[in-house]
Amino acid sequence: MAPNARARPAHVLPDRLAPNLKLWFVGTAAGPKSAALRQYYAHPGNRFWRALHETGVTPRLFAPHEYTRLLDLGVGLTDFCKTGWGVDAEIAREAFDVAGFRRKVMRLKPAALAFTSKTAAGLWLGEPTGRISVGQQVIQDRPAIFVLPSPSGLATSYWSLGPWREAADFLHGRSV
Repeated sequence: MAPNARARPAHVLPDRLAPNLKLWFVGTAAGPKSAALRQYYAHPGNRFWRALHETGVTPRLFAPHEYTRLLDLGVGLTDFCKTGWGVDAEIAREAFDVAGFRRKVMRLKPAALAFTSKTAAGLWLGEPTGRISVGQQVIQDRPAIFVLPSPSGLATSYWSLGPWREAADFLHGRSV
């Protein structure tokens, strides 16, 4: 390595993205269980995989270790914080790479982004979470934006499958 070169920290969870995907699910950061297992949405109390199956995104209930199979369905996975993990409130705001995420979106051109929390949506939209509602956002730009209730077991009181159905309908070309 060159004397002044800095090694980039390894990603806790690698992006599962490709050009022109129909839908990306975007989180803030890996939770403790996901970081330990190196699998997206790995905590048994997380509703992510059940929501994907119940809304028809996946043909069957996938296990977290099958996250790599989503690309075959036109679906990507990523997080704003790639080098750290934990509960959103415990992660320093500087750890969220919003500029890097914007570059990925510009380069890979997904048709839609589905944020798995208001925190993630707020990072993209530049809005405080209190001003963001769940569901498809009325924004003229592409990609289309969906804000989903967090599938985390820590957010049970806010859970609703409806916005997840909207994102699934978009994925399958059904009117939203």
